[in-house]
Amino acid sequence: MTKETYIRITGRLRENPRRVWLLEAVNRVLTGIVFFLYPFYLCRLFLDKDPFLPRAVLVPAVSFAAVSLFRRIFNAKRPYEKFDIPPVIRKDTSGKSFPSRHVFSVFMIGITVFTHYPGAGLMLGVIGVALGAIRVVGGVHEPRDVAAGAVAGILCGVAGYYLI
Repeated sequence: MTKETYIRITGRLRENPRRVWLLEAVNRVLTGIVFFLYPFYLCRLFLDKDPFLPRAVLVPAVSFAAVSLFRRIFNAKRPYEKFDIPPVIRKDTSGKSFPSRHVFSVFMIGITVFTHYPGAGLMLGVIGVALGAIRVVGGVHEPRDVAAGAVAGILCGVAGYYLI
């Protein structure tokens, strides 16, 4: 992404405080849905005494740790750092942009939930796509960051649940 593209994408939002507020609100709501749904799903597995519960905790935890370590080592700059322009979504993190951990988490949790509730898992996939778009338009990630997060979440989920 070039500086001009970044300015064009974020400029229309930045010029209207109401749009900024709405983008941040949708970002928080979608993130909140996912991070509420996952513990709810784990509680459901626990109450049902489902033997899948340890894997539903372990696979996402190990995958999340691996992605976090990779991000720290790779340490890609965020668009607002590269272009010295404030992001639309308030954020002050330096580096660690690739892959998007928000998007990774949504897709990882989506695959986890999909094992028992395919409809809910697909809904999380839709939320993941929307959240990825918001993170790009909000200026905190580049398209490659969110695409890599989605692919990593799906691959970790498939490998963790279906191949192992």
